[in-house]
Amino acid sequence: MSRAPQQATAPTTAAELREAILARYDSLSGRLRQFAHYVLDAPNDVALETLAVIAERSGVQPSAIVRFAKQFGFDGATPMQRVFRADLVAANPGAAYGERVRQTLDRLENPQNDPASLLREFAEGTDLALRQLTHTVGAAELAAAFRLLEQANTVYVVGVRRAFPVAAYLAYSLQQSAKRTVFIDGVAGLWRQQAAGIASDDLLIGVSYRPYAEETIHVVSAAHAQKAAVLAITDSEVSEIAKEADTVLRVQEAEIRGFRSLAASMCLAQTLVIGYAFRSTRKPRPEGRGGSGRRGQAAREKT
Repeated sequence: MSRAPQQATAPTTAAELREAILARYDSLSGRLRQFAHYVLDAPNDVALETLAVIAERSGVQPSAIVRFAKQFGFDGATPMQRVFRADLVAANPGAAYGERVRQTLDRLENPQNDPASLLREFAEGTDLALRQLTHTVGAAELAAAFRLLEQANTVYVVGVRRAFPVAAYLAYSLQQSAKRTVFIDGVAGLWRQQAAGIASDDLLIGVSYRPYAEETIHVVSAAHAQKAAVLAITDSEVSEIAKEADTVLRVQEAEIRGFRSLAASMCLAQTLVIGYAFRSTRKPRPEGRGGSGRRGQAAREKT
């Protein structure tokens, strides 16, 4: 008599669940992978919203959400939500995070808002995004990013459409910090030609958010093929440019009335530039520039 397969042990923290999702992401079915993407991108929604709202926003049926939760050892969707809710409360003690979010949504639905109310909405949304940034980007990720900047011969930067201001700021500021930098701006459609100069001892910084720009995806793939290091600034650990990146810095921007802010991304970009400039004045540049040696050293230091 055959036994039923033993159910996996459910993660007890949001961090454990994220690690489990990333480890099994490629083996999930299409619908479950779609929901996994949503969970990684919007854990606060999973913590706070009803199953019906989560299903609508993620684009999957409630039954698929329950099936997803059971895949990771939960009895249903509600126990999985409790894990994210506990993480949210721990990160925002006494901050009434859920209430602030719901108040913002209530104001969005009020047609009699004055212009000052719109300013408050964007300011509050930006404040939440900036607070969230300190949880999605930690000391280990920043240290890895600084090492890639220090060890690169030339830094290439690419970002189009909404990501263009962030990429332009990084390129300009790194040049002002005496770092050899090339801004891949694609003028006259010369994406491939500009990316052709990337070598194995260089670094590409790619900036892109959903829906991910085809131009940026192409440049990231080209840099990866040349064995150059890749630093991705994006909104998900499973985004199209994160897959081939050595280091991923994840940014969840505020979205107000259908418009997404860039405040958190610009804050992160400023941190990278000023942090690099400060570190470069404190220690000599590394002598070795080999691609495999650089990555091996970075991996050893990170672990």
